[in-house]
Amino acid sequence: MLLNSRWCLLKKPENLTEKQAAKLDKLERKRNLATYRAYLLKETFQSFWNYVSPAWAGKFLDNWCKRTMRSRIEPMKKMAKQLRKHRPLILNWFKARGSISLGAVEGLNNRLKLTVRKSYGFRTLKCTEIALYHAMGDLPEPPMTHRFR
Repeated sequence: MLLNSRWCLLKKPENLTEKQAAKLDKLERKRNLATYRAYLLKETFQSFWNYVSPAWAGKFLDNWCKRTMRSRIEPMKKMAKQLRKHRPLILNWFKARGSISLGAVEGLNNRLKLTVRKSYGFRTLKCTEIALYHAMGDLPEPPMTHRFR
C-alpha cells in the first residue's frame, strides 16, 4: 500500500501530480494507517504559520501537541515534545516577524564559516576558538615576536 507513496506524503497537496494525488486518495481510504495519520498531523500543523498573534499561535500549538501526543505515533510524539520544550522561542518568531532582518545573521554565519575554513590546519580546538574570537570580535592581533625586514 505504501509502495511509491513517499513523495505523495512529503509534498504540499497543491504541488502533487495527478498520479500522486490518486495515490494519496487510495491512502486516504485507509484512514487508520499510522503513516496517513502522521501526514494529516503534518498538514494541519502547516496552518500554524498563518497566525499573526502569538497568543493564538500558542493556543494552536498547545492543541496540536495535545492531539499529537494522543496519536500513538512515536516520531510525531517526539516532535511534539520538542515543540513544547521550545515553545517560547518558537512564539518569539511571531513577535519579531518583520522587525528583524536575517541578512545580518547570514553575514555572521558566512564570516564564521570562512574563519573555521581558514583555521583548518590548527592542531587544537583552542587555536580555532581564538581565531574565531579575533575574526568575529575584531580583536587586535598580538604583537609579533620576530621582526621581518
